[in-house]
Amino acid sequence: MVNDLQRQFAAYMGTPTRARGYPPYEGDHALIVEVSPALAIERVIDLALRAVPAVQPGILYVERQFGVLEIHSQDLDDVVRAGEAILAGTGNKANDQLRPRVLYHDVIENITDQHTVILNRNRQASMVMPGESLLVYEMTPALFAAVAANEAERVSPGITLVDVQMIGAAGRLYISGTTEDVTLARDRITKVLDGIEGREHG
Repeated sequence: MVNDLQRQFAAYMGTPTRARGYPPYEGDHALIVEVSPALAIERVIDLALRAVPAVQPGILYVERQFGVLEIHSQDLDDVVRAGEAILAGTGNKANDQLRPRVLYHDVIENITDQHTVILNRNRQASMVMPGESLLVYEMTPALFAAVAANEAERVSPGITLVDVQMIGAAGRLYISGTTEDVTLARDRITKVLDGIEGREHG
């Protein structure tokens, strides 16, 4: 669950490379599901939309190993009911999920102009600027980057979400701003991820 989508993260979720369906808006509530094998995500979306037609699918992505679904609504109860339908239909419980595991994080202060140029090479917006501090954060499963990005923006609304990678083998965040803001974001991410229940990695 990603409750109360923050402004930048909601905008990120609505970009054409992310939202193949219906873009979410600030204040919406979202549920993001990742499954393996990848094609099982088609059963997952069917379960959600049949049970709660009011929820909107934003992302349906089938990659080599994992399938990813994002659904959202202004009504939190709708999103919760869709999640419950997915769990019931697949014979799972919420705490059957893998717990997030932090792989790496670092705060790079006063980032150089050459570093920003190469980081921003593929950015059309949300760029890191020379002299800012850059937070990099990596975790697995990848979808927890969505939770992390939204919580970082909630606690530090002045940050810039430079990049959020929430699909693949690992999730990655690039967040820029003042050292104080990105450090606060880092600490919030770590606390939130540490509090999520689930199975330990094998």
